Amino acid sequence: MNVSVVVIAKNEASNIRRCLESLAGFEDVVVIDDDSSDETPLIAASLGARVIRHRFESFAAQRNWALENADLKHPWVLMLDADEALTPAAARELASAVAQAGPAVAGFLLCRKTMFLNRWLRHADGYPVWIMRLVRRGRARFVDSGHGEVPAPPVDGDLGQVREPFLHYPFGRGLSHWLDRHNDYSTREAEMELSTALGWTWREVLRGRGPQRRKALRNLARNFPFRPFLRFCHHYFWQWGFLDGRAGLSFSLLMAGYEGVIVLKRRQMELEARTAPAGDAPLAKAKQH
Repeated sequence: MNVSVVVIAKNEASNIRRCLESLAGFEDVVVIDDDSSDETPLIAASLGARVIRHRFESFAAQRNWALENADLKHPWVLMLDADEALTPAAARELASAVAQAGPAVAGFLLCRKTMFLNRWLRHADGYPVWIMRLVRRGRARFVDSGHGEVPAPPVDGDLGQVREPFLHYPFGRGLSHWLDRHNDYSTREAEMELSTALGWTWREVLRGRGPQRRKALRNLARNFPFRPFLRFCHHYFWQWGFLDGRAGLSFSLLMAGYEGVIVLKRRQMELEARTAPAGDAPLAKAKQH
């Protein structure tokens, strides 16, 4: 398949095999490894991937670095994380999309199925969430937003869609790892809220579509009290997460807890900013990122 694949990884020995085995039809697969201390690089190399070490700064920065420095063989590049995997149906549709893409197409939005407690979170995770993961080199770049990326950043051309989803296993390394990772994510989210204008309009909230509406709703919710409770209601009731059974309830509670940690960290940063000398406050540091 005339598509290069970039996989971001760090200590993903429990996930990387599933990811790379799902890419059997791709002959140019590159794993960008953030100095893993486990067997991730060895497993990746044994499965035919090229392994390049590069320190992780952010998801967008790592993907952009790979586009420019990984000596990719093809103009089209698929971006995956090590806890994700393609299905055969997704691989076929992706190949068809690339083969039919005209010169105006700069990239494609993909969606993913989040797996938790051995089932697909069809409702609680808001499926489908469209994110740019397939790009034409030189025509698209990734942009950070909090701990993740802007789902559909501006590109030099049009964005199409690959409707067949791929799979996401965020709990593939266990609940403890998920909690540790989201503790770090919550810090980035709190810093972003302090340093970025969280704009929204009622037009975007009521009539916007896709990523634009999601961003407006998220920024609107950041200004509300009782954010953890609202986050739970969003996942469990508004998105019908209760239809996902025990997995939907557990996931909604986890996301509410994550929201609560963001609120507490932001409050702590605001208090420290009021008492710290000028230039030393967390708020000042956040504005430098």
